[in-house]
Amino acid sequence: MDEIEKKVNVARAALEFIAPGTALGIGTGSTVNCLIDLLPGVRDRIERIVSSSRATTRLLEDHGFDVMTLNEAGDIDVYIDGADEATKRLHLIKGGGGALTREKVLAGAARRFVCIIDDSKLVGMLGSFPLPVEVIPMAQQFVMRKFLKMRAQPVWREGFVTDNGNHIVDVHDLQIGNPVEFEQRLTQIPGVVTVGIFAQRPADVLLIASDDGVRELRV
Repeated sequence: MDEIEKKVNVARAALEFIAPGTALGIGTGSTVNCLIDLLPGVRDRIERIVSSSRATTRLLEDHGFDVMTLNEAGDIDVYIDGADEATKRLHLIKGGGGALTREKVLAGAARRFVCIIDDSKLVGMLGSFPLPVEVIPMAQQFVMRKFLKMRAQPVWREGFVTDNGNHIVDVHDLQIGNPVEFEQRLTQIPGVVTVGIFAQRPADVLLIASDDGVRELRV
């Protein structure tokens, strides 16, 4: 089974979490795009829908959905998004697409966070995938120096600006043994808007697609 088939299968499995009358949050990325293609089939179950990025909003609108802001929608029943890495404890690294701040806000606003991945994203420890960190532009070099002192390798994602008008620094060579503590520590660096560790608010459900089908993990 190729990667695209896995993404479609796990996206289809996520539809089961959309009950009638759902206020739905939708994330950003290639696996989520497969989900968006399937959403018209459950349109009658979706009361309102909120997006984590301009790119996702455009795709949802192309499928005929009226996308609301979080301020308009209020709390979200279910937030569905992918991840760049995930552990069996449902801790995640997200932000490869650069939407980590809005993704973290929607995850925090959701009663249930369903994360959809293929089995290549399941890891024993976070950190092989470079950690995205959103920073305000004036603090970029300052924040990068902080990471150098940690013996990590920060790389500015040159030419990329987030939907919030900020920059992304991708941090390589990390081994994140305690994601909850490390997330808290990094967010205290002045100039950091968000880090791509989702551990203080992890996923509630992790759906993992493999050649054998889709399995579900909960903590």
